Amino acid sequence: MSIFIDYIDEVTAYLPTLRQLQYLVAVHDEGHFGRGAEACFVTQSTLSAGVQELEKLLGTKLVERSRQAIRFTPLGKEIVERARRVLREAEEIAGLAQAAGKPLTAELSMGVIPTIAPFLLPRVLPDLRKAYPELKLYLREETSQQACDALHRGSLDCVLLALPFPCGDVDSETLFDDELLLALRAKEAEAFPSEVPPAAIHNSDLLLLEDGHCLTDHSLAACGRRAPDSAMLGTSLHTLVQMVDNGMGLTLVPQMAVDAGILDGTSLVSRRLAADNAARQIALIWRRRSPREKEFRLLAETLRESAGQLNGG
Repeated sequence: MSIFIDYIDEVTAYLPTLRQLQYLVAVHDEGHFGRGAEACFVTQSTLSAGVQELEKLLGTKLVERSRQAIRFTPLGKEIVERARRVLREAEEIAGLAQAAGKPLTAELSMGVIPTIAPFLLPRVLPDLRKAYPELKLYLREETSQQACDALHRGSLDCVLLALPFPCGDVDSETLFDDELLLALRAKEAEAFPSEVPPAAIHNSDLLLLEDGHCLTDHSLAACGRRAPDSAMLGTSLHTLVQMVDNGMGLTLVPQMAVDAGILDGTSLVSRRLAADNAARQIALIWRRRSPREKEFRLLAETLRESAGQLNGG
């Protein structure tokens, strides 16, 4: 028995700690020891010492340091990716214990895409805070692709996303359908019927968001296009609205944005599209097999009920 215990102690002594792995991942993500230390809420000397201890423990160089920049070795890059998985699993162990107690009372990091965040969150968060006052909800606004990447890295627990969008191995709960409406200047709307057929929209007139936003793909699908012809791309939905208001073309805006007043103060009106797929699905997504799945489904139910009340559902 004593020999077995001694063997376990010896193996444990050569295992990296979660803190060391966290420091290594932070340096990789930030590309800088100082910014990595800030992300971990420690001093730069503490983080640097932790990475050096990890390298000594593993007996190999992971980060090449110079005055100009830092560069990860090939093995260092591979260890970073494995460290992400280890840290994510550790976080999910903690989440499993929290979820086994009272649901939605711990910390939760949720990503929200820019074409949802300013229009939906102000309407549903008061109900969520009332229903779960102990929930510590951290919100991060990112494009669809950035949010999906952060979800799989473990930086986010769940994401409010518009589907369809390829986000990898995830589970989801649909909250509601959000219709896409054509936004155009009132004086130009006279030339269109009350429901506009996609064929009536010229490719060169259609203004879209930059790559990384799922609304771009949804708009193209609703209009029956595969790729944008216009070189005019907006950085945000509000920017697109201003471009249209200045006579630069047409764009599609979600119903939730119109309901929230995005066209107020402009000369724009909205028209429905005569298309079967002129809508997107608002959904909450999370990593498949997450131990917090029950919590996420409960969160989705709460958000769905709150949005339904606001929409008269």
